[in-house]
This record gives sequence, C-alpha cells and structure tokens, in this order.
Amino acid sequence: MADEQETEVGILLYPGAQISAVLAMTDLFIVSNRFSPPRATAEPNRITVSHWGSEGEGNPPHRVYDTGSSTRAGPDVLILPPSLDSPATAAIAAPYLDWLRDLHSAGSILASICAGAFLLGETGLLDGRPATTHWILEDQFRSRFPEVLVDVDRLLIDGGQVLTAGGVMSWTDLCLRLVERLRGAEVMTQTARFLLVDPPGREQRYYSIFSPRMGHGDAAVLEVQRWLQETEAKDISLETLANRAGLERRTFLRRFRKATGMTTSEYGQRLRVSKACELLQFGSLAVEQIAWETGYGDPGAFRKIFARFIGLTPGEYRQRFGIAS
Repeated sequence: MADEQETEVGILLYPGAQISAVLAMTDLFIVSNRFSPPRATAEPNRITVSHWGSEGEGNPPHRVYDTGSSTRAGPDVLILPPSLDSPATAAIAAPYLDWLRDLHSAGSILASICAGAFLLGETGLLDGRPATTHWILEDQFRSRFPEVLVDVDRLLIDGGQVLTAGGVMSWTDLCLRLVERLRGAEVMTQTARFLLVDPPGREQRYYSIFSPRMGHGDAAVLEVQRWLQETEAKDISLETLANRAGLERRTFLRRFRKATGMTTSEYGQRLRVSKACELLQFGSLAVEQIAWETGYGDPGAFRKIFARFIGLTPGEYRQRFGIAS
C-alpha cells in the first residue's frame, strides 16, 4: 500500500470555547481513523487533530496539543467550537482575525459551531454567504452581521471552504460531514454507527421554538402581537389585524413587516404551528383534531404548512418528540 496521507483538523481554543465539545470532537476524529473504506486499494487518508491557543497580545495562535507531527503554520481545517458563554465580542475576536483570514486565503477550510459563528463573522468571510448559528442567537447575529444571509432553520450549511453549524450539539453533524469529505461516506457511516449518533441530515428547525421579535418599539404592532398570542392566532385576517392596530391596511403591513421581519400571514402561521408542536409533543389528540384546534379546517393544508415550517410531518414530529403516554 502507498504511504498514508494525513489531514490536520485544528480546533481553536478562544476565550469561552466549550472544552467538552473540543474534547468530544477530538475523540470523534480519532475514532474515525479506526475505519477504512471497503475494498480500499491504498492506505486511506487519516485525520490528525490539533488544538490552537495564543499567548500574549500580538502573537498568532500556535499548537498547544497535537496528535500528529506537522510544523506548518496552520491546519488544513480549523473549527471554531461552540461556547456556553455569551458570543465572542469584537474585542475578543480581534487577535484572531488576521490569522483566520490568512488561513482562508491559503486554502484552509474554516468551520464554526453555534456561537463560534460570531468569531467567524468578525472576519468578514461570511458576508454575502448563507450561514447558521443557534436559533436563539438569530437576532443578535443579524444585528452584528447584517451582510450575512442568516438561515437558522438549517443545522449545517456547507459552503465548501466555509461551513457553519447551528446549535451547541451540532458539532456531531459538522464533524461527520468533515469525516465524509476527508475520508469518504463509508468511513463517516461507520464512525456514526460506532458512536451511536445520527449521520448529517437533521435540520435545526426541528428543535427551534418560535420566538417573535418584541423589542422593536412599535406600540401598535406590539399590541397586535400580544393579541395574536392571547387568541392563538385564530383570526389572522388583514382587516382584523389592521383594525386592532388602528392603522390603514397598507401602513399596518409595512410597519408589521419592518418590526417583525415577516408578513402577518407568516407570523400567524408560525404561531399556529408552534401551538401544534406543543399539542403533538404533550398531548394525544389526533392530527385532524390538532388541525382544528389550531385554526385549520383542512387537515391536508395543515400538514403541508406544518411540514413547510418544521421540516417534518406532524406524525414524524410526534414520533421524534412526543412524550405523552
């Protein structure tokens, strides 16, 4: 067999990085080296793992842990792990930005998980690109990085040289995707099976809870939002909502979209679907009854709308998340 090749995957130990995720990702990559593609005619590419930290202002990050023996200035892949603290501020990110941009320019793959996207966003490399982060951080991320095409419905966005993953535990999806790219689909599947984790393919919208914007300062729109919440969005007709706001319909539509980031129809549908998720998870009503309870006279239309927003059918959602006996 030919000499084995090695790809170095680095993990950045920035302030606040979740160490448990760093160590778990390290283990996953090391485990992946146990497996080889079936019918391989050459020694497969192996993954070495390095951790990168910095000492002192002005010094670029360097290896503080390494399972390989590379002496190059940077890894082939660099992961910005999640954080259980507040997202990295611009000041925290500043010492890493030139180094991250240089890695990208040299051809390294950059990847972020959860709040790690804030550090990656500070480089400007996400501008104009679709990217994801934890759904609960969506508004904060949009505010700091208005040029990024944020899509928190997705758990993993693979842009080739730049990847972003959503919530804290999406490191499993990101790492398995990297194993697939670096060592092949068969090795990825073997690794996932050994570790008892799902292969990539989940969506973050399966887990997210609709959290509407309420801090926009438009009192008329806020009154309508509160009324919709109280009435479970049973009536979302434009005439009713505009009258509730005391505004002309066109003016109300414009102000509502500016304040909430969505149309009145989408907003109402999301409230209804959130209620349906609650009924599916904690209750035992039939899907047809849930459709009626949430304002849908046509169960078929309810199923289509639910699947469009959640990414699962009502039955699939109940099977995955239901806890009622």
